[in-house]
Amino acid sequence: MKLLKVLVVAGVSAALLSGCGSNNNNAANEAATAAPATEQTDAVTTASIVNQADAFTSAVSASGNWIVAILNDLTLDKEVVVAGEFHDKGDASAAIYRKLALYAQDADHKVTATYTLTAPKVTVQSENFRVQGGTIKGDVYVEANGFNLYKDATIDGNLYYASEDVKATAVIEGKVTGATEVK
Repeated sequence: MKLLKVLVVAGVSAALLSGCGSNNNNAANEAATAAPATEQTDAVTTASIVNQADAFTSAVSASGNWIVAILNDLTLDKEVVVAGEFHDKGDASAAIYRKLALYAQDADHKVTATYTLTAPKVTVQSENFRVQGGTIKGDVYVEANGFNLYKDATIDGNLYYASEDVKATAVIEGKVTGATEVK
């Protein structure tokens, strides 16, 4: 079991550091534009790979990282706030972008597991925030422009937008089991 976890962490780390994130919503273009593993990586591009509630809360805060990946299902008993301005791959000259990876993948970017984040409320204050893979179980409140629920992700709850303008900038390719409305 310990070996399996080490292999999963190694695979996720290698895949994330080789550029799994993209601010392009087209999956084909995303795969084509992913950075090769041989590219030099700046220290600020490292992902927050977490498996505990406190570490997750810190990772999605304004002092966290541009990409946060979980290693297992997580349950939090308090609101999660995704805050701060981050840039694709941690590069300040790149587009504003943030990602929550609710999955594990191998070195070939093949998804090997998906996870569920359970929280009573998730508030998104980071612009261009993408939820990819897995499920958020609970209500999601979007206060920032550019929210993206990628095609392989699910919100098992309601999706609320702070305004019509915020809603108009969202890209919802995944599944929402509850209401989707401005609140």
